[in-house]
Amino acid sequence: MKKLFLFCAVLTSSLFVSCVKERDCECTTTESYAGVSVASSSTTVYKDVTKKQAKTLCVSSTSTDETGVVTTNDCKLK
Repeated sequence: MKKLFLFCAVLTSSLFVSCVKERDCECTTTESYAGVSVASSSTTVYKDVTKKQAKTLCVSSTSTDETGVVTTNDCKLK
């Protein structure tokens, strides 16, 4: 009986060690040109990833295209 209890305790605790679940990446995208800014937001759901993997996927960035439009993505992991 003690061995069964110990086995169940070890099995239960191992389920919490490597927790893989859904992670939400919330991004606000702002496009700016000549003093005018347009903002929008979106959420991306990453399934079956660890927190470290989600941090790698959910990144902020800034870019400028050839016409001078600056696009800023501000992303945060929820």
